[in-house]
Amino acid sequence: MIFSLSGGEKHDAPEGRKLIEQLEIVAPCSLLMDRAYEDDKTRALAVEQGLTTVVPPKKNRLEPWDYDKELYKRRNEVERFFRRIKSFRRVFTRYEKLDVMYLAFLTFAMIVDILK
Repeated sequence: MIFSLSGGEKHDAPEGRKLIEQLEIVAPCSLLMDRAYEDDKTRALAVEQGLTTVVPPKKNRLEPWDYDKELYKRRNEVERFFRRIKSFRRVFTRYEKLDVMYLAFLTFAMIVDILK
């Protein structure tokens, strides 16, 4: 698993592209994405990396595309994971001032979630 922290005021797509570049793709697989990542650059990078993008187009897209709606429904598993992690108050409110301390507690919260 890979993840990174970004500023709350930054857009998600550039950070998502950095993560996609770090992925080591072994076999053809799908990449479930939120609409925040549906821009042309991110989708093109994912396809270049050998991924099939599964993301609905935004409502205002002039040329919408088809996507696997059944597979996209599984994205809720990721959202439920974030909800469980945010049940840790320190993660939700981000008390730590230093990124290294926040990452340490975030890692701890993920370990506790996996062990449950």
